[in-house]
Amino acid sequence: QVQLVESGGGLVQAGGSLRLSCAASGRTVSRYNMGWFRQGPGKEREFVAAIRWFGGGTYYADSVKGRFTISRGNAENTVFLQLNSLEAEDTAVYYCAASSDAGYPRAKSQYDYWGQGTQVTVSS
Repeated sequence: QVQLVESGGGLVQAGGSLRLSCAASGRTVSRYNMGWFRQGPGKEREFVAAIRWFGGGTYYADSVKGRFTISRGNAENTVFLQLNSLEAEDTAVYYCAASSDAGYPRAKSQYDYWGQGTQVTVSS
C-alpha cells in the first residue's frame, strides 16, 4: 500500500510562491506515476500536474502551465509542487495522488491512492 501525506500549504499574497510536499511511503512507491489535483470552493476536483516514475517526464494543466512545477525528490519518496505567480483562482485544497496507470493519468478514477490534502489560500 502507498501512503501519501501533503504539507506546505498556507496563506500567500497574490504573485507569491509556495512549495507543497508529498511524503510517500511504500516499497514500490517509486513505480507509481504521481499527480497533483486541487479542489476550489464550490468546484470539482481538477487535475493540476503529473510526473512519470520512469524518466520523470511531466505534464500540466493549461491553467497552471508555466507557473507550477512538479518534481520528485532524489530518493523518489517525495513529490513536490512548486507554485509560483499565485493567483486568487489558485485557492484550493491540493491533493497528492499515486497512479499505477501508464502515461499521465488525468482522471480521478485513474489514481489508486490519495493524500488528505493541504489548503492553499491566495489573497488578492
